[in-house]
Amino acid sequence: MASVCFYFQVHQPTRLRHYTVFDSQHDYFDDHKNAAICKKVANKCYLPANRLLLKLIKKYKGKFKISYSITGTLLEQFEQFAPEVLSTFHALAQTGCVEFLGETYYHSLSFLYSREEFLEQVKMHSDMMNSLFGLKPRVFRNTELIYNNDLAAFIESTDQFDAIISEGADRILGYRSPNFVYTPQGCNRLKLLLKNYSLSDDIAFRFSNQQWEQWPLTADKFVRWLNRVNGNGYVVNLFMDYETFGEHQWENTGIFDFLNHLPEYTLQHPDNDFKTPSEVIDAYDSVGTIDVPHLISWADTERDLTAWIGNPMQSSALHEIYRLEKKIKSSKDKKLISDWRKLQTSDHFYYMCTKYFDDGDVHKYFNPYDSPYDSYINYMNVLDNLKKRHKKLHENTACLA
Repeated sequence: MASVCFYFQVHQPTRLRHYTVFDSQHDYFDDHKNAAICKKVANKCYLPANRLLLKLIKKYKGKFKISYSITGTLLEQFEQFAPEVLSTFHALAQTGCVEFLGETYYHSLSFLYSREEFLEQVKMHSDMMNSLFGLKPRVFRNTELIYNNDLAAFIESTDQFDAIISEGADRILGYRSPNFVYTPQGCNRLKLLLKNYSLSDDIAFRFSNQQWEQWPLTADKFVRWLNRVNGNGYVVNLFMDYETFGEHQWENTGIFDFLNHLPEYTLQHPDNDFKTPSEVIDAYDSVGTIDVPHLISWADTERDLTAWIGNPMQSSALHEIYRLEKKIKSSKDKKLISDWRKLQTSDHFYYMCTKYFDDGDVHKYFNPYDSPYDSYINYMNVLDNLKKRHKKLHENTACLA
């Protein structure tokens, strides 16, 4: 038996507007740009992909299944700028063939800097999934699939989730395959699902590359690769950005036609099926323990964290935003706290990255800055104003007392 487990990350940050040292306004976020990008990606990806997947679920009478992890920052933008997208996600949720995973509400790096804030964001996200879709997440994915043993143990200790997903990096697997279910080192109950990065990246990165020796990638060819797992694994975890469909891989590449025919060819093999992450962990036992002492992610060829914390600018900005936690929260000012949390989104620090990305520039599609240095200066200008807002609020509160 080879189960195909589709997981899509659905995320857009709340981008900052151009903010100088002379600015004193508290509207940090570029609503015009955020609305334009949200609507653009909705029309190119979210709406056509959702409608196609809904059609496929109905066509195959529940045999085709998928899963999503949608960030709170994007759900807020859907509500504000593209409510029609939210309605299609509601329709998908009602099929019973779609699972929604848990994560940090603001797509943040909070686990690395504040366990208290991390837990609060995870709860906020779970509550939103329950409120919007009537579903409580059973499986957790951390921002950018950032993972290690410590994270797995911490997630298990919360008793909120039954499994966690991560990158099937070669250095953690060794001779083993990502096509099995594992147990994280130091955990007793939690299960671990690992991305098959080779097959996932064939779709997400290589699909339209005409220099690739396997181009063009057709659904029947891809399923032949999937079929090789039969007898050599339980599950093929295909984890990727949802924007793969229509944005990173444009419609004229044939990506939607590929997706349309994939269930047909997959289900032709009697031993194949589709499962959500929860169904995978319910169906298959762990075959062993995976030890990940050092942090990994799904980014770049290195599968490490240097895309977010690899230079002094990023380190400075991250330490400064989390250093404000107690002060900001003690204010009990909802708008101040919300702005502070939106500033935690990992994209802000990705824009400050100075390294070269060997496996593509998909994260730069929506980068609003000309350089990492512009990003850092803009971010720190906003952060400086945030601190001034807190100080003024604190002084006003002291006067009233």
